[in-house]
Amino acid sequence: MRLRFLVTSLLVSTSLIWAQKPIQLADILSWKRIQTPAVSNNGEWFAYRIGPAEGDAEVVIRNLKTGKDLHFAIGDPGASAPAPDAGGPPAGPPIGVGGALSLSGDSRWAAFQAWPSTKDAKKMKKDRKPIQTKVVLVELGTGKKTEFEKTRRFAFSGEQSTALALHRYPADGAGPMGPVGPVGPAAATPPGAGAAADRPSGTDLLLYELGSGSELNLGNVSEFAFDKRGDWLACLIDARDKAGNGVTLRNMSTGSLQSLDSAVAVYKGLNWTEKGDGLAAIRGVDDKGFEDKLYSVVAFKGFGAGGAPVKSVYDPKSDKTFPAGMTIASTRNAAWREDLSAITFGIHEVKAKKAPPAPAEGEPKITVSAPGASDAPGEDKPDLVLWHWKDSRLQTQQAVQETMDKNFSYLSVWRPGDGKFVRLADDSVRAVTFPAESKIALGADVREYELMGNLDGRRFEDVYVVDPVTGERKLALRKARYFRGASPDGSRLLFYDDGAFYTYDTTSGKQVSITKGVATTFVDADNDVNEVKPPTASLGWSKDGQYVLLSDGWDIWRISAKDGSAVNLTVNGKKDKIRYRQRFRLDPEERGIDLDKPQYFSAYGEWTKKAGIGMLEPGKPGLRMLQWGDARYNVLLKAKNADTYLYTRETVKESPDYYLTGKSLENGQKVTDANPQQKDFLWTSGVRIIDYTSTRGEKLQAALYLPANYDPAKKYPAMVEIYEKMSQNANAYPQPGFNGFSIAAYTSNGYAVIEPDIVYKVNDPGISAVACVVPAVKAAIATGVVDGARVGIHGHSWGGYQTAFLVTQTDIFHAAVAGAPLTDMIGMYSLIYRNTGGANQAIFESNQGRFFGGYWDNLESYQRNSPVYHAKNVHTPLMILHNDKDGAVDQTQGIEYFNTLRRLQKPVILLEYKGENHGLRKPENMKDYTVRMKEYLDHYLMDKPAPKWLTEGVPLLKMKDHLEERTKEMGKPAGAASPSVGNGAGNEMRP
Repeated sequence: MRLRFLVTSLLVSTSLIWAQKPIQLADILSWKRIQTPAVSNNGEWFAYRIGPAEGDAEVVIRNLKTGKDLHFAIGDPGASAPAPDAGGPPAGPPIGVGGALSLSGDSRWAAFQAWPSTKDAKKMKKDRKPIQTKVVLVELGTGKKTEFEKTRRFAFSGEQSTALALHRYPADGAGPMGPVGPVGPAAATPPGAGAAADRPSGTDLLLYELGSGSELNLGNVSEFAFDKRGDWLACLIDARDKAGNGVTLRNMSTGSLQSLDSAVAVYKGLNWTEKGDGLAAIRGVDDKGFEDKLYSVVAFKGFGAGGAPVKSVYDPKSDKTFPAGMTIASTRNAAWREDLSAITFGIHEVKAKKAPPAPAEGEPKITVSAPGASDAPGEDKPDLVLWHWKDSRLQTQQAVQETMDKNFSYLSVWRPGDGKFVRLADDSVRAVTFPAESKIALGADVREYELMGNLDGRRFEDVYVVDPVTGERKLALRKARYFRGASPDGSRLLFYDDGAFYTYDTTSGKQVSITKGVATTFVDADNDVNEVKPPTASLGWSKDGQYVLLSDGWDIWRISAKDGSAVNLTVNGKKDKIRYRQRFRLDPEERGIDLDKPQYFSAYGEWTKKAGIGMLEPGKPGLRMLQWGDARYNVLLKAKNADTYLYTRETVKESPDYYLTGKSLENGQKVTDANPQQKDFLWTSGVRIIDYTSTRGEKLQAALYLPANYDPAKKYPAMVEIYEKMSQNANAYPQPGFNGFSIAAYTSNGYAVIEPDIVYKVNDPGISAVACVVPAVKAAIATGVVDGARVGIHGHSWGGYQTAFLVTQTDIFHAAVAGAPLTDMIGMYSLIYRNTGGANQAIFESNQGRFFGGYWDNLESYQRNSPVYHAKNVHTPLMILHNDKDGAVDQTQGIEYFNTLRRLQKPVILLEYKGENHGLRKPENMKDYTVRMKEYLDHYLMDKPAPKWLTEGVPLLKMKDHLEERTKEMGKPAGAASPSVGNGAGNEMRP
């Protein structure tokens, strides 16, 4: 009987293996992620959104007591939002764009945004119809669903949650499309955003009473905000012709409405205090003498005192001390201080209207234009950009930051008690911060250092303590590079200099070296860019401001801000080679770390790659490890009013899912299942950690992902994926992606994948990559897993640079793909990083480039690390991705390398996707790149037939037909014959 059972089990196991299939493009698109997790205050409910890389998503609400789930389809969150252009390695499409999900303060309700389905959204876009969201309200106890169409924002009424406010779209469909920013107490249109100058931005605000289901419509509301408790609802009215514009207040208990202020004006920036005892806004009126509106502050306090709130108005027109030619800025919210003693706001210059030149006496008021010319002033003028060597910011950087500059305002304060206005910021000290609870303001002056900081990347600032009562400034830190902020009450500052951390007493001016006597170093030894004694991380201040938490790279130290007395809280980090890193912030409203309560930290084994979560208990040495193993734990949540905890756990074979547990994180119960379909697909057989040594003697590691159904008797083609250090990802879940290379997809299709560590020596970034990557490949081959005759390499951006360089120094690779590579370090040094507008010089001298100085003093180093200067040595087939709108690595870098290799008659291909930035964002382009990369690598590493585009190219006049044919073929089901995509191969990746 036992033998029969074993045979049956073996047959079942074998049938499961044969039933599994390799991951194709359509499968990648259906892989899901969990986002926007929320746990109810009482710990009984857990809600999240789950959706695929492309397509419709859903909201799941789970009863944590019964284990029952409620599922709600919410359409396609990405349908109404264009993908952003951004620098950095490709990150895939904008999964989960927008979309609020909220649980009410009383834990009885959930509300969330919903979109049209992918299919409906495509039709709406084709018909040029606006894509609008709706809001879904769910009663948690019954599962009853109520939908509110054409609603762009919503918010529960604070902690009490007696009502749901629903902000409707304009009747004509204009206005903001969907949610922007947080939804809740500050659910208001950002100042300065939204409708054009004098177009009314108010729309209907529906107030839905959760208990009775009754509805109240408040019209012409432009902004709304509940106080934190939910006692009051404040609204700004913005109606046609400004009729009835003002600040309206509703008592949420009695339902009474009252006007707090009204005028023929525009109101912006509703802002409650944290306690809900103060409310502020700004009020703008037209003035014939100025192009912009002139604003004043309206503020209220004394809520719930039985009478009407006390109103205070500050109008700069009536204050002779207010700077001439300026007004209150509409781009910064006015805000009460925590003690209601003063109000802060921004001020900026206002443009005076230019009066038309008066005609000379006796001159007729008639002008005659030449044929075809215009009398419009300023129309015929040069289109000039003047670059000057003394500009602290390049003209391109100023262009990128133009909106920020236009919206910049100088922080100021007004005290209703004595009516005194104090300007805290000006052109000498522009950046001033003044947290509501702090006793002092802090200012930073970068004028002396800004130009050189933009040139070499070493950025300094003079830090001032600013007296908010008088505006007087006291220089606290001169030429500070590593200022780390103030204590919660502002009594002390933390900064780092020359290997040590210091505190500065803002009252006495005394500086104390708080780490001088600590038996460790706070110099970041792992930072290998061109920095002198860079600091390790600071984790923040204690709640009482008496201590700071600092990391020495291994352990976390509690250090007295007063005298430097230190305690190693984690004890064994350096000894056991465990890095204690992130602190999980369980209370989003905390002000400083409460060391009288348990604190949770993430832990990572430097050489074991194990990870976990540890708890620091007050008064006890060391962390009690609550979770530890070959996994990753990235998220930890806690219910506000209950000991209900949820953490995420992922491994190379397990998707990141949430586990329900208690304070000690024991016996976690899995409550989500993001990707149950994974069992139907071939998946990596696991990961091995390879220890190896660079050619310079550095001890390093690489993660070797085994192919699916790994057979020790076989050797496999392998792909090397590089950037900098990569082995720390060994226990991360390889989420399938469709923006080129994907560990999950390649291991599913018979490849091994190697992710090695790279460490650097200044002046030799490319040589360093060779010294680290080649030994890693040899070590992987030595395991017997990898076929040394079929190894490829891929990297993007910095990884693309190293890929492009490696193939000039070694023939160990048999195919290579370089995305957006730097190729000529000399030429790249002075080019513009278009995404920021700055030059690359700072990146080369103080960041990832890792050089001492410019190329004129270091020419040989720049040359020997530039792929283009060694192109004649390339024997590896190379495919380059470089887009025409790349704002990080200028496309000329890829073109220069391509043309050099082409001139040398080397096998090279360049893919350029029109209009794309540093990484692909358009889904059609991402899919095309993914398929072409797989075809390319399969040909060179798996001996599969090459598609025609790879062997012959595609003439420009035939490109349209080529793309149409490929798009049509990629639309076929996986496994169908596809001559144009796979040239007859039956297992090419396709949707």
